[in-house]
Amino acid sequence: MANSAVTLRPATADDTDAIVRLNALEVPLVSAMDAERLSLLTSWADRLTVAEVDGRFAGFVMTFGPDTPYDSANYRWFVDHFGTAFYYLDRVAVEPTMRRRGVAAAIYDEVESVAAAYGRLALEVNIDPPNEPSLAFHRDRGFVEVGRRGDPGNQVTMLELPLTSGALR
Repeated sequence: MANSAVTLRPATADDTDAIVRLNALEVPLVSAMDAERLSLLTSWADRLTVAEVDGRFAGFVMTFGPDTPYDSANYRWFVDHFGTAFYYLDRVAVEPTMRRRGVAAAIYDEVESVAAAYGRLALEVNIDPPNEPSLAFHRDRGFVEVGRRGDPGNQVTMLELPLTSGALR
């Protein structure tokens, strides 16, 4: 299965249960989200994309443009610091059985190509509690810290990947 191709497609209503279930597995590394919250976020999101491997659900990503009513304090931090010059990756999750198979890399390749038009891809990663695999992944892709938010026990590093139009990996 390690050589299987990752495919990306827009999420549909049929994906709701899988997305909510996987998101719940990743809390507190991502914010909690039930089906109602997913529906609201999807109405504001630029994209909700599902990754599949061999036709099986492998993960998802949700992104936002810079001019939405999204109520996340982390998103608002980027608005305050970058105005409209950012594209926000709110959450990404990969099924535990699908990790280390290129799913996250395929997701990020796609998201970075979309974000190039905005000049930067912005996101945050937990540092307390630490999400070491995510921190290493983002360092390897060239993300740099531009700030920190939160309190002990609930702190994130604010990261950006500067991009230019047409900048693909």
